[in-house]
Amino acid sequence: MKIPVLMQQNNSQLVHYTNNNFINNYLNSFNWDQILATLTSKVITIVLLSLLFLIIARVGRSIIYHIFHHADVKKAQHPDPAKSSGRKRSKTIYSLLQNAYNYVIIFFWLYSILSVMGIPVGTLIAGAGIFSLAIGLGAQGFVSDIVSGFFILSERQIEVGEHVTINAINGFVSAVGLRTTQIRSADGTLNFIPNRNITSIANLSRGNLTTLIDIRITPDAPIKKIETIMDQVNEDKAGKDHNVIGDPLVFGTVYLADGSLAVQACITCKSGSEDNVQADYLQAYLTALQQAGIELPLSPQTVQPPKKPTPPASSQATATPFKMK
Repeated sequence: MKIPVLMQQNNSQLVHYTNNNFINNYLNSFNWDQILATLTSKVITIVLLSLLFLIIARVGRSIIYHIFHHADVKKAQHPDPAKSSGRKRSKTIYSLLQNAYNYVIIFFWLYSILSVMGIPVGTLIAGAGIFSLAIGLGAQGFVSDIVSGFFILSERQIEVGEHVTINAINGFVSAVGLRTTQIRSADGTLNFIPNRNITSIANLSRGNLTTLIDIRITPDAPIKKIETIMDQVNEDKAGKDHNVIGDPLVFGTVYLADGSLAVQACITCKSGSEDNVQADYLQAYLTALQQAGIELPLSPQTVQPPKKPTPPASSQATATPFKMK
């Protein structure tokens, strides 16, 4: 008599989720209070861990910034070119450390989250089997990027702030990371180049550069007079531009790629100032030649004006005598 009574009492305490008694018995077999408490605990732990790693990330980035900022300020007080090169090196290492630090923080954050959720990360990594092989094959590009970036940095091929040409992309190095190198072009475009795709690097910031200035002329132009005027401009501007190294040279008459003639001048200048020096001297040359009354072609090809056409022989009127009857 006691057993049916107990069963009736237990059935009365069951929570009826649906009209199906089997589903109700199955759902009532779970300890929902414990599940809710565990879930709440894990969510709170994940949130606290995320906040902790966020604080660690900001504090670490701040420490790295202050260390390199103070070193950069000290080097900026010295105008020595060697110090300037050291500043570029510091910016490159700073960019790399920031990039690597972010990857480390993200890795440990993900590892902590998975551990809190009860996922055996170590066991998964050790027993992944074919998945590890697939991940390894997919990560070949990532590893290649890191290895290529390591050699680029260790050999000091490029540094932040330098003017370079990488794979036909011209601009200034904005950042050097573990996976990509960022190049900002003259028009402001930020180019991301994977390190493994870098096949050729032309560094335009190492040493002095030579800029060529071509003054196009016509075949009947007074070449000697033009060269004399350009030499006079070089003498007048001597010592006025600290970016110019040595004395500019007037090579003389040369053929350009399009077949036109030009009087060419060569100027050696400091790296990074070649565009300004070229524009300055080109303006001075053209102004002096215009003041001397020398005409220069308006385009690479000089088009001769058409001659006055002559009427064809058939259209020329011929006077024929005729007799009046």
